[in-house]
Amino acid sequence: MSETPEPALFYSAIDWSHGWYAPVRATALALQASGDWRRYLNESAQINLVQNHAQQRISFIAQECLPEGVAYEAFISDTGQVPTRENLHDFFNALVWLTFPKIKRQLNAMQAAQIALHGIGKSRGSARDAATIFDENAALLVVDNSAQGDALIAALRGHEWQQAFVQQRALFGRQAEVWTFGHALMEKLVNPYKAITAHTFVVRADAQFFTASDEGKRQWLDQEVATRLSEISLSTADYTPLPVLGIPGWWQNQSHEFYADTQVFRAKKRSLSDRH
Repeated sequence: MSETPEPALFYSAIDWSHGWYAPVRATALALQASGDWRRYLNESAQINLVQNHAQQRISFIAQECLPEGVAYEAFISDTGQVPTRENLHDFFNALVWLTFPKIKRQLNAMQAAQIALHGIGKSRGSARDAATIFDENAALLVVDNSAQGDALIAALRGHEWQQAFVQQRALFGRQAEVWTFGHALMEKLVNPYKAITAHTFVVRADAQFFTASDEGKRQWLDQEVATRLSEISLSTADYTPLPVLGIPGWWQNQSHEFYADTQVFRAKKRSLSDRH
């Protein structure tokens, strides 16, 4: 009599080899090998001293433990406990907590502060909305602090896709890197499609960043971005749209025609001042 096969876990089919999963890949593969995803998350958070802004240890608990009527972000801020469902959305959120704990801590502090000020209403308000967009859909665009870096950022902000992704293609991996951050973005990329677009947050770095180890880069980014977020009034104007599958090397057949698809690689909308 043959044994009944073990049911596939909800994250079993993810292809971790894709470039967009590089930031969380090592943690994800170790978790997958552990056999108990929630236990692994909590043990890793404890070992790495992951905390919220009130210095409470982060732990990942069942969604049912979130009291009715209590805002999710406020609950994490008050208790250090992250309600985590058995689904890809919350799974990626937990992986990002372990990968970028300082950024996540700062975002949670920002969201909780806005809830304390304005409560929970039909609208999140501009500041909380900007923090939520970062949390859900951001990618960190790390660019060399040089004239070439300036030109690449200008091309991306101007939606000059051929210039950024074809003419300046060689910069990627040498003087520019994209680190996915948003957990909803990572979830969408489980089943990738061409129109997936990240809200990129530009980070300028000196040349030594690009020769550092992956762990060194991760630690620097975590501290640098968390510090930046604590110093600025984050708004949606801080983001640059970036079609993720257009990033050089992240998808196959990235030809001139690939980037000529104006349904994905759209021209920038002209403002009223540009029309006169």
